[in-house]
Amino acid sequence: MSSAHWLVTGGLGFIGSAFVRLTLRERPEVRITVLDAITYAGNPANLAAVERDPRYRFVRGNICDRAAVESALGDGVDAIVNFAAETHVDRSILEPEAFLHTDILGTHVLLEAVRAHSIARYLQVSTDEVYGHVHAGSSTENDALAPRSPYAASKAGADLQVLAYRTTYDTPVLITRGSNTYGAFQYPEKLIPLFVTNLLDDQTVPVYGDGMQVRDWLHVDDHARGIRHVLEHGAVGEVYNIGGGNSHTNFEITEHLLAHTGRSLETHVRHVTDRPGHDRRYSLDASKARALGWEPQVDFLAGLAETVEWYRTNEAWWRATKSGEFDVYYRRQYAGRTTAGG
Repeated sequence: MSSAHWLVTGGLGFIGSAFVRLTLRERPEVRITVLDAITYAGNPANLAAVERDPRYRFVRGNICDRAAVESALGDGVDAIVNFAAETHVDRSILEPEAFLHTDILGTHVLLEAVRAHSIARYLQVSTDEVYGHVHAGSSTENDALAPRSPYAASKAGADLQVLAYRTTYDTPVLITRGSNTYGAFQYPEKLIPLFVTNLLDDQTVPVYGDGMQVRDWLHVDDHARGIRHVLEHGAVGEVYNIGGGNSHTNFEITEHLLAHTGRSLETHVRHVTDRPGHDRRYSLDASKARALGWEPQVDFLAGLAETVEWYRTNEAWWRATKSGEFDVYYRRQYAGRTTAGG
């Protein structure tokens, strides 16, 4: 089996680190270089298990920095997988400019590197949020993009750049659009790790509005395998939805987490004013990725229980993560929020 060298940007983040761990475990012929700026959500501890693997190399740098990208390319790579992004909708509402910088300019720098070095494949990791609110049915890859938050708009802009490079320069690109992802090592600003860690700490959890927002949930290992499957088998120039097929309201997720942590709805749930422009429902049609040979493997309820147990037994990881920067963000985001309807 021939060897391959992949550049993974944002590889210290949640989904990126899962992709690196899985690939080094399941693809012995692959070498991986990770380029990561180590922002608040990029945690070196996420890849501590592989840092001594001779097939793994780390370069600290930002994808907007051409010199850092050139350094990461080193002696050449066969593919770039771009996980690097600002990713949290709430933060994009507070500070939208950072999202434009990383998600749009950074993608441009990487696409130029692909052109300059004739790299065989470039995969852009995107999100179901680019489709906007889905009133009924499920989003297909041919649906129009209708982002409704600064985050979603920055990701949609990156997707359009990628597709434009395919049309204009014949760049060998692929795009995956994943649904809401959960699992171990997720920075606790997102719903599941925030609620789990708050509940383990006997704190309340802030539910936006009535909590009836619907999301399709996907285990991080299934998401990582889906991205890798598209990288290895997808048709150049195509977009692939990676969805879990597990639609639940945020309130249903909250009820599951209360049960897993032994907390009560009456004492541990605080409904707060909703996020501005909060999309009510996302749903992905992932039949195209399934036809390519990918299938999610993790049962949602089993995966959720496993995730809660991971946070229960890895308290040192999340306590370190929820200090400093996180504490400032959390107070800014939630301290002044009134009770919904109040």
